[in-house]
Amino acid sequence: MAQLKAAADEQQEAALHGVASGGGNESNKKARAGLCGLLRERKVVDLARAKRRLVEVPYTATLAHTANALLAARVSAVAVAAPPGHWIGAGGSMILESDPATGAVRKHYIGMVNMLDILAHIAEASDDDEAADLDRRMAVPVSSVIGHSLEGLTLWTLHPSTSVLDCMETFSKGVHRALVPLESSADNVVALELVESAPGYRMLTQMDVVRFLRAHGAELRGVLLRTVRELGAVNDTVFAVSGVTKVIDVIKAMRAASLTAVPVVDAVGSGTETLQYGSGQRAVETFSATDLRDCPVARLQAWLGISVMEFKRKVAEYRASTRLVVPGADATDTGTPVAGYADTPAAAAATDEEQSEQQESALVTCSQESTLGEAIEAATSRHVHRLWVVDEEGLLRGVVSLTDILRAVREAALGEDLELHSIVP
Repeated sequence: MAQLKAAADEQQEAALHGVASGGGNESNKKARAGLCGLLRERKVVDLARAKRRLVEVPYTATLAHTANALLAARVSAVAVAAPPGHWIGAGGSMILESDPATGAVRKHYIGMVNMLDILAHIAEASDDDEAADLDRRMAVPVSSVIGHSLEGLTLWTLHPSTSVLDCMETFSKGVHRALVPLESSADNVVALELVESAPGYRMLTQMDVVRFLRAHGAELRGVLLRTVRELGAVNDTVFAVSGVTKVIDVIKAMRAASLTAVPVVDAVGSGTETLQYGSGQRAVETFSATDLRDCPVARLQAWLGISVMEFKRKVAEYRASTRLVVPGADATDTGTPVAGYADTPAAAAATDEEQSEQQESALVTCSQESTLGEAIEAATSRHVHRLWVVDEEGLLRGVVSLTDILRAVREAALGEDLELHSIVP
């Protein structure tokens, strides 16, 4: 039962817990000031408390049920729950839910499943009979596909006392979400855990942390005014697909390359490969796992063989024709909100996300000279997890993801912190 703990020297511990020799010393106050001080002082539990209750499915749920749960709750991933004592969690994790009154373990979260896990399973269908085989593949239990995507190989929790700064380190290394217990039985753990037992959990995502950064724009002003190019937040390697490519072929290519989204370009590839190098091409749309999530299971079989652009159009029409699901609803109910949820900050954020996703989204882009603040505003207001970087002519030059944004802010904060310590005796 391994645990990963953030290493911190005495100086970092002093900054984290506010320890100062010679109480009220002005030098120590200055050392704790700045962006790094803010990110150290705020804890992940502060962000998690505002989140809706955890959306989960039982380990016996079919993939069809799980896909419907993702669509109904409008989330990107669901926790998979099983009776305690019968399973080993993803990556050897032991994440348990206990009764708040007795402490008895009542549930074991054995993994996290997102749409990419389901798509990876679909992509294994044979080329000759992939559509006819879909019903059978969607009838398997969700427990059988845990870990089909790279992120699903391990289930992580973050201790409630983990600082936002340490959380950003985790999220800047490819972890997109983690469970946060509202209370924890573990002591003195400030980072990722594989072992936890708590009465209840909330899901914290990269987007939650980026929204936190947006809300603290005044404190982050120095870094938000710098360009994404200057901060090294632009990844110049970007793969794309043609708009005429079949959806099933794109799913297979995304699975093979561990991609969660690709830009759709107006050019037709000259080779036989589905993925093509996107730099210098004109993007017209984005194809992502969210598009597949928003496709009803009953129609997925018929839509796998159509082109990406036609699929996007059909999904947009379906979104427009269906009613909004009440934010806060459980994955299995019909829209009944969680008691008290409507008055929480998370409800307002979820409503914004609901409205934005109901519209046919245009391509969300930025330039290399866009400021980080502009990138964060675009990502959070449009609820997208990446911005395609384009030049003056509108041609693709790279991508800025939430992972890149969090890494850039964290590195800038640590750099500022080193400067503060270098000038404070």
